[in-house]
Amino acid sequence: MLLKSDLFELLRVKGLDFQIHNHEPLYTVEDSEKFRGKIKGSHTKNLFLKNKKNSFFLFSCDEKATVDLKLFSKSIDAKNLSFANERYLDKYLGIKPGSVSPFALLNDKNKEVNFYLDQKLYESEIINFHPLINTTTISIRMNDFINFILENEIKINIFSLNNYSITKIL
Repeated sequence: MLLKSDLFELLRVKGLDFQIHNHEPLYTVEDSEKFRGKIKGSHTKNLFLKNKKNSFFLFSCDEKATVDLKLFSKSIDAKNLSFANERYLDKYLGIKPGSVSPFALLNDKNKEVNFYLDQKLYESEIINFHPLINTTTISIRMNDFINFILENEIKINIFSLNNYSITKIL
């Protein structure tokens, strides 16, 4: 499983510009708003979900977004979504609670987690995610993030919370 230092090295090898921000452990959006300090760019809420058939989903949305899980579930044809427990978080993403981010999808070697990115975030210039641990946040240009994820063969479903639909698949 990748560690924070491994991720930083992968980003550096690709020549990507990113900023590192260290802070207190952040477990919730409220923690983030209180302890992260002044970090430019869009901030995120990352939901690791599963359904009764043990299909897994990661939805990254704006930290202020309100997500109707029932409607999201229906919209992506993944009936009965709920939050996945810590055991699944470790098994599929190799991280601990509070550290959920799309970068953890690099640990999903069998590509079992479906990734959904909020349209609002997709339109951001700078995005902020935890780099596999919740004591650090990295800021990266959205275009660089998208290209990095795609280069690592992770499919991205762009999802609109305005009309609860997939608007684009990358």
